[in-house]
Amino acid sequence: MSNSSSPTQFLLLAFADRRELQLLHFWLFLAISLAALLANGLILSAVACDHHLHTPMGFFLLNLSLTDLGCICTTVPKAMHNSLWDTTTISYKGCAAQLFFFYFFISAEYFLLTIMCYDRYVAICKPLHYGTLLGSRTCAHMAAAAWAAGFLHTLLHTANTFSLPLCQGNALGQFFCEIPAIHKLSCSHSGYLREIGLIVFSVCLEFSCFIFIVFSYVQIFRAVLRIPCEQGRHKAFSMCLPHLAVVSLFVSTGIFSDLKPPSISSPSLDLVVAVLYSVVPPALNPLIYSLRNQELKDAVRKMIRFLHFSSLNVVNTEIYSSSHT
Repeated sequence: MSNSSSPTQFLLLAFADRRELQLLHFWLFLAISLAALLANGLILSAVACDHHLHTPMGFFLLNLSLTDLGCICTTVPKAMHNSLWDTTTISYKGCAAQLFFFYFFISAEYFLLTIMCYDRYVAICKPLHYGTLLGSRTCAHMAAAAWAAGFLHTLLHTANTFSLPLCQGNALGQFFCEIPAIHKLSCSHSGYLREIGLIVFSVCLEFSCFIFIVFSYVQIFRAVLRIPCEQGRHKAFSMCLPHLAVVSLFVSTGIFSDLKPPSISSPSLDLVVAVLYSVVPPALNPLIYSLRNQELKDAVRKMIRFLHFSSLNVVNTEIYSSSHT
């Protein structure tokens, strides 16, 4: 392959060589994706239908569920297809689309988590100004800014990555298309320097968000510890714990993926780490929020009860109509 050429397709890393294990991975991913789709779908429906959840946190939680669904639907279906049909290929355009959408959703999620931290800060540290600082228009602008920042951030990385000439084969060594795997196939020094500049910019942006989150939670915990009533402290902590748990899961898996020592790197470990940061957080986020947020739990229970009674009414109607025909 010449230095100026690009492959027409890439080879993804298979989860296993044995057919039985490939089918096991297919069913495992199917179960994870269905659980994530169901849980995030319930959250989306609950927030949209229950007026008690028409709050800034409910609005941001709706956006977070959209990013979780996007992450799952971008990487898992192709992995399931490859495991089921015993193949490892993905087209060049398919790889570019997968890379773009995955990093778009993951970037937007990080910015949304930062905004949600500000929501918790205002709710606990400045409760009297909550309605003023987080009005509906302000929340819409903040969410739009998170999506736009994720889009521009991803567009820059994707455009630079797929402008590189690839001369090191077409085996990515990962179960989905990610930027570091494609850079390993590049032979362009100038493109590498451009990507270094983009990485430095991204690290500065992400680190700024991380510092903001840490600073906000320091202020939040100070305010909570000053609350004289134990019940009030418990309520304030319960407001923050779901968000803090989601941020911790998101950041810890991402940091371990980026900063793990090369000495312990191996194809199997890289595969496990990739699943940890690309599949596990979107699947667990709805569970974390639904377990800790009482209003959300009540709304989901109400919706499940309504769907159950609706289905029973439909069945009873069909039985009644069939018995009278």
